[in-house]
Amino acid sequence: MPLKKKLENHKAATKSYIHTLCELIGDNPSREGLTKTPNRVSELKDFLYSGYNTNLEEVLDSVFSDGACNEMVIIKNIEFYSMCEHHLLPFFGTISVGYIPNKQVVGISNIAKLVETFARRLQIQENMTTQIADSMMNFLKPKGVMVVCEALHLCMAMRGVSKQNATIITSAVRGLFQKDSRTRTEFMQLVNRQQ
Repeated sequence: MPLKKKLENHKAATKSYIHTLCELIGDNPSREGLTKTPNRVSELKDFLYSGYNTNLEEVLDSVFSDGACNEMVIIKNIEFYSMCEHHLLPFFGTISVGYIPNKQVVGISNIAKLVETFARRLQIQENMTTQIADSMMNFLKPKGVMVVCEALHLCMAMRGVSKQNATIITSAVRGLFQKDSRTRTEFMQLVNRQQ
């Protein structure tokens, strides 16, 4: 099936599903406030889950040997928004990524794009943290990587235990960060340093 036809079928299926969902929850999908909702959700789906269509090699393709160093490079507090794969509710927060280059550095915006790539998929925070660290290691071959993610989960705040202020923190540690506690400590001190 041609891609264009496949995309049209996906959009039609999404619109049909949202129309039916409105009926199932007891609302009228034909009322004024809901008539365009299936179209809006179809467009939103393409945005929220665009990470599935992203090529990781292209995301991390901007590397430079000029300026490469043996020192830690950190980009902290990268904002992200993702969708919990268990309840399809948002979780969001910040991610800090540090790495020690091995003869090449990557463009810093590429690290933010990498975070977006994994955030724009159905996710759990633990996997997303690991996927970012593993991708950095696999594609850039640095001496080490550390990723720390801190997030609020609406699936925990809006339902179930209803804890609005509980923050989840996950980390992934690779290479020198894993082997050397001083390197991990330096990363954490720099990330937690007040502006």
